[in-house]
Amino acid sequence: MNFKDYIRVIPDFPQPGISFKDITTLLNDGTQYREAIDELKQMVSALNIDLIAGPEARGFVVGAPLAYALGVGFVPIRKKGKLPYDTIEVSYDLEYGKDTLAMHSDAVKPGQNVLIADDLLATGGTISTCVDLVRKLGGNVVGTAFMIELTDLNGRSKLPGLEVFSLLSY
Repeated sequence: MNFKDYIRVIPDFPQPGISFKDITTLLNDGTQYREAIDELKQMVSALNIDLIAGPEARGFVVGAPLAYALGVGFVPIRKKGKLPYDTIEVSYDLEYGKDTLAMHSDAVKPGQNVLIADDLLATGGTISTCVDLVRKLGGNVVGTAFMIELTDLNGRSKLPGLEVFSLLSY
């Protein structure tokens, strides 16, 4: 399946020089969306996964259906102040500032195997922060899964020792 046919590329968004890869066109096609999740499931099925964690918002639309397909739980990772219970937080640098991600303090039990899923691997900042959050609770990150990887940005370098699975590369 050539999923690139279902990805809309938007030039100069969110700023000049950026070529945004929009997955909403793939998500809008039920058959392709299901096939993308099924393909990711096949890629990671050999891993011993207890939970999938995904950062808001597009990590939810990849991670939650993947968790469902694998029969495991899903852990939402959100921006600071968005979760209703006791949280742990990790701050990180963005290309244009700082941000903080949070997770419920009881979302991952020590020793649980966690796969982190998102729509896109770019510079690796968001995903490496997710890895830090899971490890802070004693979880074992067994890998990462993405619909798209922007290889020129070398996000894998921020994920040393982790398996990285991607449906598409640009």
